[in-house]
Order: sequence, then structure tokens, then C-alpha cells
Amino acid sequence: MFGDFINDFITIWIIIDPIAALPVFIALTAALDAATRRRVAAVSALVSLVVLVFFICLGQIILTALGVSLHSFEVAGGVILFVFAIEMVLGESNKKSSDAEVKRESPLQLAIYPIAIPNLAGPVAMLTVILRTDNTRVSFLEQTHTTVAVALVLAIAFFLLLLAGPITKIIGTGGANVIKRIMGMIIAAYAVNLILAGISDWLHLPQF
Repeated sequence: MFGDFINDFITIWIIIDPIAALPVFIALTAALDAATRRRVAAVSALVSLVVLVFFICLGQIILTALGVSLHSFEVAGGVILFVFAIEMVLGESNKKSSDAEVKRESPLQLAIYPIAIPNLAGPVAMLTVILRTDNTRVSFLEQTHTTVAVALVLAIAFFLLLLAGPITKIIGTGGANVIKRIMGMIIAAYAVNLILAGISDWLHLPQF
């Protein structure tokens, strides 16, 4: 029983990858004060938990009811992730919001998108929790293990995101912008891989 939980925890940890989320969080919150960064970290972790628990409870039922295959969901998630990556690389100079609007709305917006979705609770994480809590082959106890593992990983992610403050002081805003562009390129490549994997599985093509 404990071994099953450890297996769930390791799988969820690898998929969510809180350590990889840290540089993205640093890049996107470099201009915020410490209190706002903590608030963004907390909201990000909470929103991610709610989203993944939702998919644990209802994801499979909803996708089946709508006739949506997991491959289609994977490709759609990859497209959204790619758009997010493009914004990171090219910047957001096309936005016309005033400075006051940005200061008032940006922290909460960042917490929900793109930090919580698709960074922490991304399409692969959603697919993973759906598959690991498949109602046709997984017991309620095993589904509980997965839910607890998700909560524990996101709690650790929250504490890791709190490290963004000290790191930002060291690298400065310029360093954070460099990290933002680099992570954008990496995420774009990952998104393309996600789309290709979904299409390959759907068409039963050899793995690339």
C-alpha cells in the first residue's frame, strides 16, 4: 500500500516538476514585491490542486460524455502550451492595458495563467491523473493515494516557489528576463513534442 503511494508520488512529481516551474515563476514575478509573490505562489498551488482534483473526480466522465479522446486532449493542451511559450519568448508588448490595470490585475492573472495552468497543472498532469484514477481499473483507495500525492507535490511546489524572492534579488530583473526567454524556448519545444506525440498515438505511428 505504501509502495503504491510512493509510486504515485514519484510519478506525479516527475509530471508536475515543481523545480522546473521555479525559473518560470521567477521570470514572471520578478517585478512584484515579496508579499505579492507569496500570494501568487499560494493561489497558483491552490488553483493547480483544484484543477487536478477536478480531473481526478470528473475528468474521465466529462471527456467520455463529450466523446473527446485523450489524444485530442493532449494535442489541445500542447497547442495552448505553445501559445504560452510564444508569449514568453516574444514578450507582451502588444497588450494595451494601463500600468494601473497591470498592477491591479496581473498578479492574480499570473497565478491562474500561466503559472497554475499550464505550468503546474498542465495537459500532461491532467492526463496523468485521469489515467491513474481510471474508474474501470483503479480502486477508490488507489484514487485516494493519487489525490494525496498530488496535494503533497503541490505543497512542496508552493514552498519551492517561495524561494523565488531570494533568487530574484541575486539575478535581478535582467537575469529574470533572460530566464523567461530561455524557458519559453524550452516550453515551446516541449509543446511541439506533446502535439506530435498525441498525433502519433492517434495515427498509431512509430514513436519519434
